[in-house]
Amino acid sequence: MPETDWVTRRNGDGVPAVRYQPGEREGRPWADLLEVLDDSVDAAEFVRAELPGWVVSGPPELGERLLERGARRLRHAHTFRRDLRADPPPADWAGAPLREGLRAVPCDRAPEELLESWRAAFHPDHVDHFRGDDTQALAERIGPLLAGRAIGPVLPSSLLAVDAEDRVVAGAVLTDRDGLPWVAEVYRHPRRGYRGLGAELLRRAIADAAERGLAEVHLTVSEGNPARRVYESLGFLLQETSLTVIVPDAG
Repeated sequence: MPETDWVTRRNGDGVPAVRYQPGEREGRPWADLLEVLDDSVDAAEFVRAELPGWVVSGPPELGERLLERGARRLRHAHTFRRDLRADPPPADWAGAPLREGLRAVPCDRAPEELLESWRAAFHPDHVDHFRGDDTQALAERIGPLLAGRAIGPVLPSSLLAVDAEDRVVAGAVLTDRDGLPWVAEVYRHPRRGYRGLGAELLRRAIADAAERGLAEVHLTVSEGNPARRVYESLGFLLQETSLTVIVPDAG
């Protein structure tokens, strides 16, 4: 990322202590990709003092120390990358038909059309379950994602799977995250007949991204999500691990 995108915070002696990418998450200011620049600084105490009430994403060790000091856990996640030039997708990934009774369509449906299958995919026992009600899910997750406000504009390689009655049953949504193609969402209805459907869509989306000249694709998967094995089988390689927490408010 461009050096100018980073924000650096200094300690009382003017020495750079941490740097991060600024953003917004959960309605709070967000220090993403936070790095500790000075090992002599107690980074957890520095973050508590300098970023009270912020969402912070950084090394798991820092996140754990912040949790010990009253922070609230949001997500323990792993970032993966697939090189589309050094490791181009196999030819049979492009345009492969879905199983009988289903067809792939562009990701241009209204958020309400994705809601039922998305909710079913991320059921209460799933690590990425959304605890809000349907209205909140549309307003805070699905709507902003499709509108390009959550991560970035939706890329044309994105796909949905619909059944014979034109109902959305799965999706693979790719976005432009500050110039990086990003797999923002992959899901499928948990009905037994749809097993593996998310991977099928993702293969097609990756192949389309490569055909459009994209050099790479990134994604983030939560710790404990079995989909990690699928991503690794599709050629995604681990880049980094982070822990995201909400720092306690001041006072």
